[in-house]
Amino acid sequence: MKAESMKEMIIAARAEIFAAKPHDAYEGLQNGGLLLDVREAEEVAEAQVPGALCVPRGLLESRADPESGSSRPELVRQRGNGRVYVLCASGARATLAAHTLTRMGYEASVIEGGMEAWKDASLPIGR
Repeated sequence: MKAESMKEMIIAARAEIFAAKPHDAYEGLQNGGLLLDVREAEEVAEAQVPGALCVPRGLLESRADPESGSSRPELVRQRGNGRVYVLCASGARATLAAHTLTRMGYEASVIEGGMEAWKDASLPIGR
């Protein structure tokens, strides 16, 4: 099996998941969706979407697995009950995270352009 670069992994994952424009994701949040921010704590401290569930990418699988003993109930409740919109700084980590969630039985979408696109769309930001 050939080893894949991160870029190749992102391209492959992107082909299998739905990408939502920031305004479409925001609308989805108003209709029962969950915003999952997979950036690191330092990034979240600089700017955060109000109401977002923050789970660093490296902890995603354990927080999304209801049998892990360290799952996040607000994330697990979405499984089979609504879309998870995944956000990071630019979209790379969120693409991989949304792909992982899809494989785990979630309905997940990456937010195109990440936090920068969210800000550019003048959508709510807090600290």
